[in-house]
Amino acid sequence: MKSIEEYVRSIPDFPEPGIIFRDVTSVLQDADGLALAINLMQERLEGIEFDLVVGPESRGFIFGVPIAYNLHKPFIPIRKKGKLPCETVSVEYELEYGRAELEIHKDAIKPGQKVVIIDDLMATGGTNEAMIRLVEKLGGEVVKAVFLMELSGLKGRERLSGHEIDSVIVYPGK
Repeated sequence: MKSIEEYVRSIPDFPEPGIIFRDVTSVLQDADGLALAINLMQERLEGIEFDLVVGPESRGFIFGVPIAYNLHKPFIPIRKKGKLPCETVSVEYELEYGRAELEIHKDAIKPGQKVVIIDDLMATGGTNEAMIRLVEKLGGEVVKAVFLMELSGLKGRERLSGHEIDSVIVYPGK
């Protein structure tokens, strides 16, 4: 069997010169790669007590739902503003060129519940920090965040200091 790194397609000079784009779609397009990614992410939760899995659209859904299903835990979606039908709580956060806003249903997390965040990529940590703030607004506690890939040169881990972070693949640089 191939290693998980072998399933990730690396595209040099995209979206700009000097950047190596790590393409998760090549993992998703291969049944063995997808199964391996989910299994390796799920292994990082062994020994962690938690109540809920949370993930952002859209790739957090792809990896978070099967992990929640396998561990018989609820999955809570975090979406872009305006996509959830019931009463929500939202948080704004900074992007490289502007601002964005994430939302979660107001009744999705009960005070004191322990939450795991699942997503495909940690880069600058901005989206991840916003998700943590959403969980905490509802009284939940983020006990761990698990990512398939991490771009360590963007220092997202530093931004999330104080939280337990685990990444299956850590790439140096951007």
